[in-house]
Amino acid sequence: MSGGLARYIGQRLARAALTIFGVVTLVFLLVRLIPGDPVDAILGDQAAPEDRAALRTALELDRPMVLQYGSFLGHVADGSLGHSFRRRQETVSSLIAQVFWPTILLALSSLLVAWLIAVPAGSLAATRRGTGWDRAATTGAMLGLAIPNIWLGPLLILLFGVQLQWLPLPGDYTGGLAVLVLPSFTVGTALAAILTRQTRASMIEVLSEQYILAARARGLHPWRVVLQHGLRNALLPVMTVGAAQLGALLSGTVIAEKIFERPGLGTLFLDAFFDRDIPVVQGCVLVIATIYVLVNVAVDLLYGVVDPRVRLS
Repeated sequence: MSGGLARYIGQRLARAALTIFGVVTLVFLLVRLIPGDPVDAILGDQAAPEDRAALRTALELDRPMVLQYGSFLGHVADGSLGHSFRRRQETVSSLIAQVFWPTILLALSSLLVAWLIAVPAGSLAATRRGTGWDRAATTGAMLGLAIPNIWLGPLLILLFGVQLQWLPLPGDYTGGLAVLVLPSFTVGTALAAILTRQTRASMIEVLSEQYILAARARGLHPWRVVLQHGLRNALLPVMTVGAAQLGALLSGTVIAEKIFERPGLGTLFLDAFFDRDIPVVQGCVLVIATIYVLVNVAVDLLYGVVDPRVRLS
């Protein structure tokens, strides 16, 4: 490994570590600014003062903020992330481990849906520039960005689950992979819109290159020129954007998991938020933020390895 590449990787990893540490601190502070008392959420307003005091001591909420922060960092360091306020025998890391892979599966399937929509739509829009196909793809991309998940999800449930009865309803886990279709489409729509526009712009740029004109001059079939010579070279920036958005998909699953009643980080986070289970909220946000940062760092490193101009700059 060259010295320049080693410095480049070291700088990116150091920046990622500082970002994650900042997220840890910010999460700790923001969670404690949320209105409501965890003791009231657990015992109710009518609990005796001595019971409230005993629970506050057991949850370490009576300690100074600095000591609570030190305890939180210790739980992050040992990997437990603390204990749930609601389920004292359970560590936060064990609760997250139970729902982690369903969230990853939903994020990856949403990424697949986005690619399956974006690459054909963007390529068709670029090769049919200025036509109805181009306008349809552009309009679809704008709608994908404008429609929020919290509205699109129930609409898809009503159409495909209730009216047409083609796909399983929320909470039905007997449908196999079919249960992933609606939530994956809900989460992947916004990313599909971004990737469609990126694919179109990249394809238009590539199709104007001299080697594309040379391939057409040799009499190659138009679609062979587009797929073999154009799309393959146009996908590098699209792949970079798509991989970087994987972290954002994890945060997008929070609403979709609640709408479709799926187990996952989103459901765990929202339930803990409304129950004022501070350690679980901190743990979920920390895990999502860490994955987001690490995915973007990995994309940054790979792009720097592929293109030396990036790390030299």
